[in-house]
Amino acid sequence: MSLARRHREKILAAQHAAAVLDFVAAAPDAAPLPASGANISTPADRAAAQIALRLTHDLRRLKEIRSIDLKIAAKREMLPEYQSWVAGLVAADAGVGSGTAAEVLPTIMVWLIDTGAYMDALDLVPFMFAHRVAMPSRYQRDAATIVVEEIADAANKAQGAGAAFPIDILLRVEDLTDTHDIHDEVRAKLFKAVGTEQLTEAEDMEAGPAALAALTAARDSLREAQRLHSRIGVSTKIKKADKLIAANLAAFPPE
Repeated sequence: MSLARRHREKILAAQHAAAVLDFVAAAPDAAPLPASGANISTPADRAAAQIALRLTHDLRRLKEIRSIDLKIAAKREMLPEYQSWVAGLVAADAGVGSGTAAEVLPTIMVWLIDTGAYMDALDLVPFMFAHRVAMPSRYQRDAATIVVEEIADAANKAQGAGAAFPIDILLRVEDLTDTHDIHDEVRAKLFKAVGTEQLTEAEDMEAGPAALAALTAARDSLREAQRLHSRIGVSTKIKKADKLIAANLAAFPPE
């Protein structure tokens, strides 16, 4: 019995593997079984074959779409079709198996980031790290790098346009990935995003100890971004934080 087959049977045997079976029951004719279907003997095997074919079909469809906006809209439309499968894998807590079906969960994590469902994507990260789930080769980066870079880029883009980005998402990314080996330039993007958001929030606070603590935290994050990548573009923000810290200290000198 192959490792992939054994894995799928563990999923089926797990209490929450009903989620995987629900996928099959909900759309039994969504895609034909492969030519070797006669050898697929269990419901979990059939579910794995079907989800693999669905992913292959959807990736082909996405490749034919040129517009980024249309790709994102298509991913948002596709995501619900994988929800039960992914929930079953996470509940069974036995890894992702092998073959094309093993690419489903990491692909869905990326699609969730692409569509702005950041917390849903981050909910999958502990499972991926615990089971050392490999990213499909088309992404050319490991999971930790993708999580940090894609969410930091989204935050920096929003902040550059004058919009806020949820600080709890950024801090959760930092917490999930702080022990992972990531290129300094990528990590710097995250600290820039965190520091920018912290600085914006601190500016709206009344002068006092709380504001001083918030400004100091913002400056520390921005300095760390600059330490990791000298051309990350945070010098002006650091000077602003220094000026506001000085003003706070002047108004409320330490006892």
